[in-house]
Amino acid sequence: MVSKAQILRWLQVFASEIEQNKAYLTELDAAIGDADHGMNMDRGFKKVSTQLPTLSDKDIGEILKTVSMTLISSIGGASGPLYGTWFLRASTAVALKQELTEQDVLSLLQVGLDGLVQRGKAQLGDKTMVDVLSPAVVAFRLAVEANKGIVAAMQEAVAAAERGLQETISMQAKKGRASYLGERSIGHQDPGGTSAYLMLKSLLEVLESY
Repeated sequence: MVSKAQILRWLQVFASEIEQNKAYLTELDAAIGDADHGMNMDRGFKKVSTQLPTLSDKDIGEILKTVSMTLISSIGGASGPLYGTWFLRASTAVALKQELTEQDVLSLLQVGLDGLVQRGKAQLGDKTMVDVLSPAVVAFRLAVEANKGIVAAMQEAVAAAERGLQETISMQAKKGRASYLGERSIGHQDPGGTSAYLMLKSLLEVLESY
């Protein structure tokens, strides 16, 4: 089971990862975007961090919903609506829950991904967060179905996400600001995919540490 304390810790670790990688994310975005992904994400998750201590008495669904609203109100560009949608949809999958089973985590990941696809209209191969999160969800589901346990399932999800992230380098962007570059977007790692990878990696780090 995944406890509420682990969920709160995950959000804190993710915020720290964003802060540590702010310059890197901005550098990636400078090549094919508006050069603001790192700064925007850091601003949003700093606000999330300040709210986490006030959420300890809330259920997990309410915690994720609060994260969503905070990101939507504080992050500019496409990242706010996209991450806001991911966390909002994820919150509906775990409403009123105080702890999560492997199936709950699978639902959270799947519903979040579905929300992103609906919101951003991106598909696999478009050089977006979907290219990282989609293979991660597939890998997590297969591991859960094989009864490998939640830590092993998350390890496989993160490995799949990392492969997906590497594959974005050779893709031509078909969505977002990067799509304006056409073939010039090839050869650059997707910044949104990179932050999505950090989100999953942060969750794995917390699950491994308990």
